[in-house]
Amino acid sequence: MNKPEKIDSNDYRQWLIDLKTKIRQSQIKAAVRVNEELLRLYWDMGQDIVVRQMETSWGSKFFEKLSRDLRSEFPYMKGFSVTNLKYCKYFYQFYTQDTSIRRQVGNTIRQQLVDDSQMDNSEHNIIRQQLVDELQNLPVFQIPWGHHTLIFTRCKSVKEALFYVQKTIENGWSRAVLDHFMDADLYSKQGKALTNFSRHLPEVQSDLANQVLKDPYNFDFLTLTDGYKEREMEDALTTNITKFLLELGQGFAFVGRQVLVKMGDAERFIDLLFYHTELRCYVVVELKATEFQPEHTGKLGAYVAAINHQRKKETDNPTIGLLICKNKNDIMAQYSLESSSQPIGISAYEISNLLPENYKSALPSIEEIEEGLKDIG
Repeated sequence: MNKPEKIDSNDYRQWLIDLKTKIRQSQIKAAVRVNEELLRLYWDMGQDIVVRQMETSWGSKFFEKLSRDLRSEFPYMKGFSVTNLKYCKYFYQFYTQDTSIRRQVGNTIRQQLVDDSQMDNSEHNIIRQQLVDELQNLPVFQIPWGHHTLIFTRCKSVKEALFYVQKTIENGWSRAVLDHFMDADLYSKQGKALTNFSRHLPEVQSDLANQVLKDPYNFDFLTLTDGYKEREMEDALTTNITKFLLELGQGFAFVGRQVLVKMGDAERFIDLLFYHTELRCYVVVELKATEFQPEHTGKLGAYVAAINHQRKKETDNPTIGLLICKNKNDIMAQYSLESSSQPIGISAYEISNLLPENYKSALPSIEEIEEGLKDIG
């Protein structure tokens, strides 16, 4: 009788790793399918409630009755509360409310404008059904229901909602992260920084880089006093680096602060250096606790050039610079960007809760606290 062939321990470990990966992938795919089916159920329920005018037919207690009936039939199934059933109705109404929206189907975007005043009811119903059919192909059904309730109860338009849906899918945002970016109004801010990327970067990188930067950045997570200096802000940002990275957005990896670059015999220090994993390039960030001045871009441009010479690899894309200042004159900033030979973006930042400048002096010192403790003793 032949003895079974001995399995190499390394082969077994690798096979086990691969098997675990396949199992996890199958679990994820199953979860995605379950989520999609659940969302389509909620969509169909909402559609029936709206199209059949169920509230009108059954009166003001319709949702209470429906909730009782469904919970009675499916006692172990969640999602049939009165609130959630009303959300189902609003889910359908929200995405079909406007027949004059920009719609994204797969990777293409096209605009269709419809003048409701020029259509009769039958034409309006046809357009609405076309919209419903196309929405079925959108990525709306690829994110969890909890994310949806945040999106369709807070967004002002379908276009804004689809922006957050797509960002959630691309970046794998948790509900808490989505909530943060909605609070920060990422939809209005992303892609708003002043840049000269289109003149200095290849089109693909330029488009992506423009979308990556925001204006303004929200630094409300910092604790600073009136009259703070740039170094204090830099200290606070690096101390809160996780929140800072979250505000910068997906793809930023922190390289270091006060990064040394040599320019002949001179030594200069970059405030903050990042690497962007999607742009595949270094991002030099300079902070200014003052209003923007044209000379700021000259200094930042020199740092960008230095990083290209001293750190950039052949596989990296050209380094870009980001100047974040207290405020800016857009005309002055645009003129400065036109004169720069390096790809640079300029954004402002916001800090709404500054402490009074004498705040620290109003607090007891360590020595005073120790003396007080001695007196108590």
